[in-house]
Parts: sequence; structure tokens; C-alpha cells
Amino acid sequence: MARLAFVLSFFLFLLSEAMAATFTLTNNCQYTVWPGVLSGAGTAALSTTGFALQEGESRSLDVPAAWSGRFWGRTLCVADASGKFSCGTGDCGSGAVECSGSGAAPPATLAEFTLDGSGGMDFYDVSLVDGYNLPMLVVPQGGSGGACSSTGCLVDLNGICPSDLKVVLSTSEGGSESVACRSACEAFGSPQYCCSGDYGNPNTCTPSSYSQFFKNACPRAYSYAYDDATSTFTCASANYLIAFCPSTTSQKSSDSNPEAAGIPSSNNSTMVYSSELVSHATPTVPRVATALLLAVAVAVAVVTLCLDF
Repeated sequence: MARLAFVLSFFLFLLSEAMAATFTLTNNCQYTVWPGVLSGAGTAALSTTGFALQEGESRSLDVPAAWSGRFWGRTLCVADASGKFSCGTGDCGSGAVECSGSGAAPPATLAEFTLDGSGGMDFYDVSLVDGYNLPMLVVPQGGSGGACSSTGCLVDLNGICPSDLKVVLSTSEGGSESVACRSACEAFGSPQYCCSGDYGNPNTCTPSSYSQFFKNACPRAYSYAYDDATSTFTCASANYLIAFCPSTTSQKSSDSNPEAAGIPSSNNSTMVYSSELVSHATPTVPRVATALLLAVAVAVAVVTLCLDF
């Protein structure tokens, strides 16, 4: 009996070591979001690479030790008559809900992680280097060491995006609406904005007026390639909550100044997209208690970020 107990304890220890963290993705947007997942080179793929979250839904993923990768949200997704799946923003080009090793087409807001890195610390950030498509918040839970700070971009930038960076799509009413905001690198392809060529180091690649637009609105998010000092955060032995549209107010971003208003809500888009595609994934409908805990965590993180800003 003692030997059986020892074997069971050892198995549970190995299991806890193999699964380093739990990531919970929650959708506070007023529309369906299809999260995408891309594991870094040399790290294990997770149990899913893409799925659907309807408004108010959450899903948890177990992440192995020393994992690195990124998460993002896809929006305005549909399947055509042949069943090919595509998204208006953040599309990974797989033709299916699962991204299967493909990353997000810019512009897309990215949450990036390297677990159990230097000194045993987790390194994480929210990046707008590849542009922006929806608000996102990352909240460490139960961690130790490092600052374990929340980070993200709480502001809806789509309505206030500079005109030469806007991505505009048609609405169901026959009009048009800005659904994403490109980076200057994607928009213009210049080495100055892409931090490439002669600008491929932190001494020559400095913030531009375009990257400053992102930084002013979202001070903790990466705004250009060498924005490490104010945009990379550390924690150890934490689980992580990733919230899409963490602010739940309904004010349109195009009607407000993000610095004056504090945290405008996510875009109340009128685009045509299909919520029926949820059946292709296996989203978890949160129980009342779980939903309440997630809402409290998001609310605390949002208030903390507002006070810091």
C-alpha cells in the first residue's frame, strides 16, 4: 500500500511538473472572438491551436513547462460555401478554426509568453508591434517573484487609428467601419519603421510618431521592436488570465479621447460574422462561480492599470 501511495505521489509530481501553468482565455467582447494559439519553435503544441469563444465564455488550457508562444483574437470570422474558414482580422490562413501552426496575419494584438526562462522566470508582454485589432489584458494569478504585474492594451484603437493605418471593411448596412489598426512597418514597409537594415538595432531604430500613438494609448504594451524596458514583465509559478475586451462599457472609442476617457470599451462592431462556427470548436461555458471570479480578476487588473497610468 505504501509503495502504491509513493508511485501515485511521484506520478502526480511528474504531472504537475509537466504542466507548468494554466491559461484561461475569456471573452468580454460583445461579439464572438476566435482565439489563435502558436507555440514557439522547439516547444510543444498545446491541445488546441484555435477555437471559438462566444460573448461571456471562457476556456482554460494547460501549458507545459518551458513553453513559449503567443495568443491572439480573431474577429469577423466566417465559413464560405465550401467550408473554408477565414477571419476579417487576425486570420491565420489555415482555412479552419484550428490554426495548426500558423500565426496571425497582421494587424493583430498579441499576448506573448516565455515560461521558465532566465532565472526560472516567466516573461510575458502584450505587443502592438504587428498592429492592433482588439483590446487585450494579461493578468498573472498566484505567482511569485518579479513584479507579476498585469499588462495589456485596454483602449479600443480602431476608431481613433490614424487614417493611413486603418483597416476598413464593409458593414452589413452597406457602410464601412475601421476594424483594425496597422503598424507603420506593415503600412509603409520602411526599414525605419520595421527596425531592419541600417535601423536593425536600438541605437538607430527609435520611436516614431506612429509607434508613439500606440504607446500613448497603451503605455505597457510593446509599440515597436525595441520597446523592451517598459513592456516586458516577469513572474514565476503563475497561472495567466487573458481577457479580450477587458473593459465592458459600451462607449464607442471613436467618440472619445483614450487619454481623457481612461478606458473606452471594445468596438461595438456591426460587421457580418458567423457565430454558428462555435460548433467547430469546444468552448467551455463558464459556471457562475468561475465567471464571477474571472470578472473580479479582470476588474481588479483594469483598476490597477488605470491607477498606474
